Amino acid sequence: MSAQDRTLDHYQELMTINATSHVLRAGRELGLFDALLEGQKTIEVLSEKTGVSEARLNLLLRPLTSVGIIEKYEDDFAISSVARLLCQYDSDLGDALWNTTASALKNDRKTGADTAVPQSRFDSIAATQWVHTPAAMQAAEILDFGPTPSEEGEGTVLVANDSGPQTMLDLGCGSAVWSCAMAHRDPQLTVTLIDHLGALESAVATANSIELGNRFEAIEGDPLTRELPDKQFDHVLLAQRLNSYAPEQIQTMLQRAVSATKSGGRVIVIDSFEGPHRPTLAESIEALRIGIETEGGAVPPLKDAEERMKEAGLESIQFTFIAASRMGLGLMTGFKP
Repeated sequence: MSAQDRTLDHYQELMTINATSHVLRAGRELGLFDALLEGQKTIEVLSEKTGVSEARLNLLLRPLTSVGIIEKYEDDFAISSVARLLCQYDSDLGDALWNTTASALKNDRKTGADTAVPQSRFDSIAATQWVHTPAAMQAAEILDFGPTPSEEGEGTVLVANDSGPQTMLDLGCGSAVWSCAMAHRDPQLTVTLIDHLGALESAVATANSIELGNRFEAIEGDPLTRELPDKQFDHVLLAQRLNSYAPEQIQTMLQRAVSATKSGGRVIVIDSFEGPHRPTLAESIEALRIGIETEGGAVPPLKDAEERMKEAGLESIQFTFIAASRMGLGLMTGFKP
């Protein structure tokens, strides 16, 4: 393929991405998705519901079917599983956030220890965190949770030293997908959850759905300020949390995590990291989203993330990207001396 062909392909790809976003919005504005949420319908019924002629509506249904938003069964159209998720969690396709991109980038905000992170940021993460289930299962395997170390994990840098019954603090648990995966792999692991009430309700529901509820304790409170027990846990997990905070708050969270960890225990951070590779579109979009949705949040370079773990008093810092993550999440661990 020539350079000119690659340029033309890239041009067409960008134009198609933009057109697809407008096609989705048109379907939403016309009430097409709402109509299909009621159940399968023929194009005649959809025409009546949307006020668009059948011939014109068919022009819209074709690209929506091509991208998997709508499915066709003989004469009936149905909404797909992914579209149901959009309608449930991101009905506006994120427009409430993305429409503020230009103004948010122009706003050079000062941050400090008292910088507030919008609760909507954490609520959104908790509501959609289940999409990371495959990545969470892989993270639990990398960390080698289980009653005894596996042959594959034995001797690796991410393995815990103690193979007996373990305790974990999931600090800012969200829906607890990550700690649930670890508890599912290790039948002896008990987990303490700390977060706001809405997240805790989601987390408990997640644990109960896979019959782990009896090993989970939920404590309501702000993860940044809630009093924590001292030196009690073998593991403290900070999953999809730190990048939303300002630098001073990150250091506070890490210090709190270290204080709650037993000597020889580990702090586990799961989040986005800026690696040496060229970021994917999903990684770049996530970094932009953090930048415009929070006042002090950012995706840190690996070197900076490692340095702040050391400053918090952790040793033997190790990192790996989670291959199963759809947005390039990584896993960084450090042991408390």
